[in-house]
Amino acid sequence: MDPLLLEGLAMPMLAQVEGLVGSGQRPVLALNGPVGAGKSFFCQQLIGLAKARGLRLAVASIDDAYLPWEQRLVAMAGNPFGVNRVPPGSHDVPLLVERLQRWRSGGALQLPRFDKTLRDGAGDRVVETPVSEAAATTHALVLEGWLMGCRPLGTAGLGAGGVGPGMELARGLAPLGAEEAAWLPHWDRQLEAYGPLFDLCDGLWLLRPLDWGLPRRWRFQAEARQRRSQRQLQKNNGWLNPAELDRIVRSSLASLPPRLYQEPLVAKAKASAQLNGRRRCINIEI
Repeated sequence: MDPLLLEGLAMPMLAQVEGLVGSGQRPVLALNGPVGAGKSFFCQQLIGLAKARGLRLAVASIDDAYLPWEQRLVAMAGNPFGVNRVPPGSHDVPLLVERLQRWRSGGALQLPRFDKTLRDGAGDRVVETPVSEAAATTHALVLEGWLMGCRPLGTAGLGAGGVGPGMELARGLAPLGAEEAAWLPHWDRQLEAYGPLFDLCDGLWLLRPLDWGLPRRWRFQAEARQRRSQRQLQKNNGWLNPAELDRIVRSSLASLPPRLYQEPLVAKAKASAQLNGRRRCINIEI
């Protein structure tokens, strides 16, 4: 693991997990980072580090809780990006909250799973399997996703942010288009449903790019690696073409503009750390 991530993110996260588990809790830590930043790979490394400390850590993505295909098509109908997943409203938040509450009450951890290779790359929910022994004895969970911790701004907040065609999203990104701007109040309202999920989390940890134009490059690099790997195995598991990838990345950046939603989390995280006297939240620039 990169030394910066190890010392600045992984070890503080594990320290928080140890403290909460030691007090008898089953903690959920939220990890916010843009698409393509390597959240999944980082979390897999985190599992190994936790195991060395005697902790059984589970990792899930909020994207594992996407709505089933038919419901997702209805929820995403007519959106300006032409995508059927990613923006707020495409997730089955009540189901995820119910499963986490059951686990925290002493039950086994059984979360929904989503396979992005199904339906020619559009993806769909996977039929659930019986609970494994590991899932029944999980100490803690890291839930990662690009919108973790983002709260609705409401009409007043959007107005104060100067929402409209041509609005700056963040450094490195094309400004907001007219249709994208028209849909922003809709995405903001959809965020209200995520509140109970975020309230369940015991800490928010942040990965922030130095330039918000980087997530597109990272996502394309990840897709290229997947294609090379599958070619070696003589498989074709729902590759996305460049236009589809562009729409996926853009939908994550223009449905919740970083300047309005992700960037303010940094200030809140630092303020929370100072207020609580401990490193509950952190910002790592990559």
